[in-house]
Amino acid sequence: MVKKVEPTLLHEKTAEIIRQKIVGGELAAGSRLSETALSKQLAISRNTLREVFRLLTQQGLLRYEPNRGVCVARPDMAAIVDIYRLRRLVECSALRNAWPLHPAMEKMAAAVSLGRERSAAQDWTGVGTANMQFHSAIVDLADSERLNRLYRDISAELRLAFSQLNDARLLHAPYVEKNGAILALLTAGQNEQAVQALSVYLEVSERTVLAALSRRGW
Repeated sequence: MVKKVEPTLLHEKTAEIIRQKIVGGELAAGSRLSETALSKQLAISRNTLREVFRLLTQQGLLRYEPNRGVCVARPDMAAIVDIYRLRRLVECSALRNAWPLHPAMEKMAAAVSLGRERSAAQDWTGVGTANMQFHSAIVDLADSERLNRLYRDISAELRLAFSQLNDARLLHAPYVEKNGAILALLTAGQNEQAVQALSVYLEVSERTVLAALSRRGW
């Protein structure tokens, strides 16, 4: 007997697939989503897909545009400021209270290695994805599934902002070794120094993103 997938579970799984396409840079801000193409690609009904669109719209990742239909959202500058405020609260707290040799540190190390590999290949989208993985691993240090869910949405919105910037190298390249430095401090048990480094890191990152968006007239 084939086990029937519960509608809510199907909606959540499908929403996560689309969310990961955004985080991975596959879907850029402003991209129009075709119901016909996506329902076929994901092997779901269009009614189910509409429910997924509704869910992701509530989360700020999609929006309806007249004469275009459903599109990937474009976070505005106020949203970026709010996202970085949340990042400071969540990530700095996770670093400060991390216990030695937490399993998430292995994820952080893997993300640093991937970032260096992608940087050497000049794959700046790949570097951006590795950076997202590094910061998600920082949140994992808190051992809170609620914070992990919150950060998944934050990461997706942040990637949408990044996708609007012209120079991905300028945005992502400086943080490859900054990630490595934060991991080294944490590994050495210097949690507070790691927090201080991350605070400066996030401040510079926020200013870079806001300045770039301002130049684009947002």
